[in-house]
Amino acid sequence: MVKFPKQALIVLVALTAGGGGGWAAHQYFSPVTVSNQEPIDADADSPQAVTTSLQAQAERLSPDFPPQRLEAANSNFIAAAVEQVGPTVVRIDAERSVASTMPDALQNPFFRRFFGDEVPEAPIPDDRIEQGTGSGFILTADGQILTNAHVVEGATSVKVTLKDGRVFEGEVVGTDSVTDVAVVKVEAENLPAVSLGNTEDLAPGQWAIAIGNPLGLDNTVTAGIISAIGRSSSQVGIPDKRVQFIQTDAAINPGNSGGPLLNDRGEVIGMNTAIRANAQGLGFAIPIETAKRIADQLFETGEVQHPFLGIQMVGLTPEMQQRINEDPEMGIKVEQESGVIIVRVMEGTPAEAAGLQRGDIIQRVNGKAVETPVDVQAQVENSEIGEAVPVEILRNGEVEEIEVRPTALPQDLR
Repeated sequence: MVKFPKQALIVLVALTAGGGGGWAAHQYFSPVTVSNQEPIDADADSPQAVTTSLQAQAERLSPDFPPQRLEAANSNFIAAAVEQVGPTVVRIDAERSVASTMPDALQNPFFRRFFGDEVPEAPIPDDRIEQGTGSGFILTADGQILTNAHVVEGATSVKVTLKDGRVFEGEVVGTDSVTDVAVVKVEAENLPAVSLGNTEDLAPGQWAIAIGNPLGLDNTVTAGIISAIGRSSSQVGIPDKRVQFIQTDAAINPGNSGGPLLNDRGEVIGMNTAIRANAQGLGFAIPIETAKRIADQLFETGEVQHPFLGIQMVGLTPEMQQRINEDPEMGIKVEQESGVIIVRVMEGTPAEAAGLQRGDIIQRVNGKAVETPVDVQAQVENSEIGEAVPVEILRNGEVEEIEVRPTALPQDLR
């Protein structure tokens, strides 16, 4: 049987010493501090030249950035962006209760073999409280907050601390483990809120600024660049997530997960989420469009429904083509050396009902050409549950179009 290669496991920051807010004695989530000043022409040190440079930076910043604060930022666009966004970044302290179990020694069958049912029952300790700390940022003035699901998932209580020292009890409105997005609500008015940017024109090499609470050090600022875009969940090492991540070298340390990733205008372009546990300078953020889309659904209904077809697929390479062709259990012969091939159609799923088959090579979804499984997944994620999704396939050398109506992703696959 074909054994498909597995990606090296990269653990979410909640489960490692990086990225954020996991549970344990006390865990936290942020990036490596880099001082980055916008250079001013060394030969142009006149007041007029400096004023021109400041105006150029002011135009880059969000329109609601107070002009009078720009000069106070000492012509440092990072400082200016942080001045704008810092008050919107919050610290999230979460607690959850974990049931204690009987000590392992008393459950050991060899122990009971000698003592039988007369083993004195030792008192089972009370449930223990686990604590975690992460970051988040305020979306609206009335207290809607965005953070990572692993920061607050399973929490029995959530405390939200603002930069100005105010503390609020937070309510976890909803979490989505598929994208690692969660939303929290606090009862407040006139709170500072972030300005959202977009990743449409994002490119490697652009500035990236992160703010968060690493290791309990509130409102820590780190900076770097965008290292890559469109990193798949498999590449990041968390294949169960449906996200195409932004990669940044602004390192994300424990306690910073859930905090904002900013562009040089002080706009939020992503939410810091994960790190490579076995490397430095490899941090990952959820694009703000994905995070905001999920957040809107969570605030509206408390849950998110992800479209589901019911297929397993792999990207074709010459090596993969050979392995499939040589596997008698697959029972198919593949001529193509590239593309996306279906290797399994799950029973009782929309894909089976529509007539998709093992060996079909997917060429288009929703009219968009696809080259990798990530492309297919992205198109499916952008579709509507119950609505017809046209899937163009190549089968036995013939092109066919099959309409599939996605259902909601089953809970046991989340």
